Amino acid sequence: MTISERKLHSSGTNTDKTKPPQKKSWVPTILIFVAIAYLALIQYIPAINVFVQAFSKGVGPFLENLTHSDFLSAARLTVLLALIAVPLNTVFGLCAAWAIARHKFPGRALVLSIIDLPFSISPVVAGLMLVLLYGRNGWFGPLLEANDIRIIFAFPGMVLATAFVSMPFVAREVIPVLEEFGKDQEEAAKTLGANEWQTFWRVTLPGIRWGLLYGVILTNARAMGEFGAVSVVSGNIANKTQSLPLFVEDAYKQYETEAAFSAAVLLALLAVVTLVLKEIVERKTRIKDVD
Repeated sequence: MTISERKLHSSGTNTDKTKPPQKKSWVPTILIFVAIAYLALIQYIPAINVFVQAFSKGVGPFLENLTHSDFLSAARLTVLLALIAVPLNTVFGLCAAWAIARHKFPGRALVLSIIDLPFSISPVVAGLMLVLLYGRNGWFGPLLEANDIRIIFAFPGMVLATAFVSMPFVAREVIPVLEEFGKDQEEAAKTLGANEWQTFWRVTLPGIRWGLLYGVILTNARAMGEFGAVSVVSGNIANKTQSLPLFVEDAYKQYETEAAFSAAVLLALLAVVTLVLKEIVERKTRIKDVD
């Protein structure tokens, strides 16, 4: 080792020894504590309270509340709404995503904004819009009444409200997946003689299946948990036009708190199932990206 190298080595060593130790920052700890405290106040404690109230008198009364005719009717109606709205929005979302991701056309940004409309307006306002269109004094009201067709305060109005609020999820999840997927494999399939339908089923759909499933899961959760828009157009008639979220509100107002909390537990479990499925799909997507 030369003299200059020794001097350089010794100066570096002295610098390291004289360097003051870094102080531990408490900022990350404080931010984590604030985030956990906020989530506890907004989500965790209210959710735990729902389960505590539902099982406060034991499992027997909880199960008994789930056998009442009003509850069973509301549960059936909620499932039926989801069975209609989810397939409709799945087909619409696929068509919209395909048109937006695969084609450039005038008004493309406007179509995206319209798809996002349910995210930006209140569900109550959406229900009011349906009343102003299909109600007795609405734009189409006289025509519907002349043909003895009832939309508002009936099941068709609830379907329209549910479909409207859950419309964007499939399209919004599939569009970026389609854009990332690209056109190379589709064009190769067409070169080999596949038609449009065969290309979609055998090439495109397998490539976007996890994004599509993610969108369907979110659509179903929103459809089954919707309250605002459905409450405006349904009339909230027990055993007729009362979905499960409306049953929770009505039972609580009637001082049937055990029944209200029992139904709320089912909706909370639906949210848990949605989160679990969401995590599974995200993991599958990450594994696919790594592969």
